[in-house]
Amino acid sequence: MTAYRTATAAAVALAAPLLLTTWAAGTASAHGAPTSPVSRVYACSPEGGSQNRTTACRAAIAANGAPFTAWDNLRVGGVDGRDRSVIPDGKLCSGNLPAYKGLDLARADFPATRLTAGAALTMKYSSTIAHQGTFKLYLTKQGYSPTRPLKWSDLPEKPFASVTDPALVAGAYRIRATLPSDRTGRQMLFTIWQNSSTTDTYYSCSDVVFSGGSGASKPAASTGTSGTAASGSAGKSAKASPKATRSATATPSPSTVSAPADSPSGTAGPAAEKAGTDHLAPAAENTSGGGPALPMVAGGAGAALLLTAGVAVVLRRRQ
Repeated sequence: MTAYRTATAAAVALAAPLLLTTWAAGTASAHGAPTSPVSRVYACSPEGGSQNRTTACRAAIAANGAPFTAWDNLRVGGVDGRDRSVIPDGKLCSGNLPAYKGLDLARADFPATRLTAGAALTMKYSSTIAHQGTFKLYLTKQGYSPTRPLKWSDLPEKPFASVTDPALVAGAYRIRATLPSDRTGRQMLFTIWQNSSTTDTYYSCSDVVFSGGSGASKPAASTGTSGTAASGSAGKSAKASPKATRSATATPSPSTVSAPADSPSGTAGPAAEKAGTDHLAPAAENTSGGGPALPMVAGGAGAALLLTAGVAVVLRRRQ
């Protein structure tokens, strides 16, 4: 009996690290970033395709000292709505995180998305697992210069759109809004995603270029996902299975303006201007540094328990 108890205790001790490792990995995969209009962190990541070879992205990676592999992990814990006091001027794109400091470079040639002032916008915010929270979209004031570090004073006090608990569909949140009608030229679309199901807040910078005034597109119809009204059925949808697919529904997307790899300018040829950003498939099952999705926890735990029980049964039979 003593030998049996000793062996069982040893089996449990061997299984415990597996349980802890599986749990730790499963809690590290809740991330996301805009892919349309493309964010700097995604464009300059290995997932960004040809965009990460532009002059600006190469400079950002060099300044960073490492590639932006974890494009979906630009988050700061415990901010709790105190964004302007926690994140300093000039560090908005990186969230003041050293691992993303290259994103704060003040340049006018980062890959950008062409938009129309006053038109409807559908932001595609790719995510590796569903989360509850509020997305706030800000657009820099007219007169903003991309060759100066982005400051809070460059942004209005209030966002032009705020959406709570949109559904995660095909690996992405789709946030619908109407763009301000008084913007021209190159601007910055700054997005804050404040989670309510975690203590994390995500920050992202999407370079955009406005090519015309209002009236070119009709505003998007109300989808019932804005403000507190969205916390009902959409919130339930956000709790759906976190597993995403790389296939997305065919929806119109803004065109991308990517600078050539060896050119410092922010313009591109006609082909590049016509190319949409939806072809940048979200890494639905590649958490870029995170572990497997949460359902893996149950599987790993079950395997460990079965291992322990199996050892105990074998030892009992040998007595």
